[in-house]
Amino acid sequence: MSGELETTASRCHFWLPNKRRHCANTPLPSSIYCGNHNPSSAPKRVPCPIDPSHTVLQDSLELHVKRCPFKKQVDALEAKPYYSKSINAGDSDEPTVSSAYKRGSIHRLSTSDFWALINKIKSVHSSVVQVLRDSYLVPESCEKWLKGQLDKCLPYQEKHVVQQASILGNMESFGILQRENNEAIAGTENSKPEVRKNDVAVVEFGAGRGYLTQMLADCYSVRKVFLIERRSYKLKAYRSLRQNESLALERLRIDIEDLNLCGVDSLKGVPYLATGKHLCGPATDLTINCCMGENRKEGKGKIKGLAIATCCHHLCQWKHYKNKKFLSDKGINKEEFHAMTWFSSWAVDGDHSSDDPSIEDETRPLEVCEKNEAHSDSGGIERVIRSMPAIERAAFGFMCKEIIDTGRLLWLKENGFDGQLVSYVPLSISPENHLLIAKKQS
Repeated sequence: MSGELETTASRCHFWLPNKRRHCANTPLPSSIYCGNHNPSSAPKRVPCPIDPSHTVLQDSLELHVKRCPFKKQVDALEAKPYYSKSINAGDSDEPTVSSAYKRGSIHRLSTSDFWALINKIKSVHSSVVQVLRDSYLVPESCEKWLKGQLDKCLPYQEKHVVQQASILGNMESFGILQRENNEAIAGTENSKPEVRKNDVAVVEFGAGRGYLTQMLADCYSVRKVFLIERRSYKLKAYRSLRQNESLALERLRIDIEDLNLCGVDSLKGVPYLATGKHLCGPATDLTINCCMGENRKEGKGKIKGLAIATCCHHLCQWKHYKNKKFLSDKGINKEEFHAMTWFSSWAVDGDHSSDDPSIEDETRPLEVCEKNEAHSDSGGIERVIRSMPAIERAAFGFMCKEIIDTGRLLWLKENGFDGQLVSYVPLSISPENHLLIAKKQS
């Protein structure tokens, strides 16, 4: 035992979490850490200005920028005709607010102000949000996917397949996607196949690995598809989609914020549907702006419909949000919007084993908590939040998500679209179950 203690004492005290042990190097004479891990002597690392996903030594920053392997990719992207920096970003003067800042702003409230904000949001919810209709639809066209009759080499999970199928089922039910009919037209001497119904392009935003598009191509025989994704993924459907000779496929590796659809030559003059499964936070607003924003000077009106599964509302930003006027008319300012986005994370923190957590039933215990805490600030907001059972926080989180998505729906309706906001899968499959679906009015 004494030998082990002596060995430990002679090692650097920096803990390596991946190896679950301390660093094996010898510490410096004047420190408990080695030269690599000594905080006072360690060189400072800063994010790379070209691609912040990696860091570099500050002293080597100027040299690194010249030879960064991502620089060539960035230069190539900026030369594309469809690249336009921050074209869909909304209010460029507004800063991006971090989740830590949102949390800090809420925790600095007094208890009475905290409950006043809770009640204000609940009042707005009751005045503008309609009960979301359950719309879990699995179309007959997608049965072969659900039964696993396709290529077993495709690495997909069943829960994602049923979500994708329900998105397509709702698109079909709402009339923006039609089932293909390859039967000959009866009653003519020279029978020919029926004219194709899906002669529109599909633009999938935030495509990820592309399995929503894969299902679309397999089950609805679309002819032209555009995949929009800023990251590179392994195990993606792109390779199998390329093997489909009847499908014109184009993959654009770009942030939605910088995408100018007018610059995509192969999409000019082509009617299209916009889709997206789990467009995180502001990506939904960026997509709406990309398709229908003020920057669409040419080709306006080509979008026929959209179906977007929204999620991660806690990441939403005031600068991007599409319907600020809706919130302002209801008395919700920028700070309260950011608080509401932070509260929305409660929706995915609770127990979702029940498919029907009644918001009305869960508001009563919130009132009880409010009475218990109304006259005491000693514990702070953290204690107030901890006193709320998880399912009650989840119910309020869903209220916030519904308000945010309702504002997006109302904006679409005010701009020439017929739309719905539905729950497209049960909570037991995913608590992120909002589908925003709309079609252009004729």
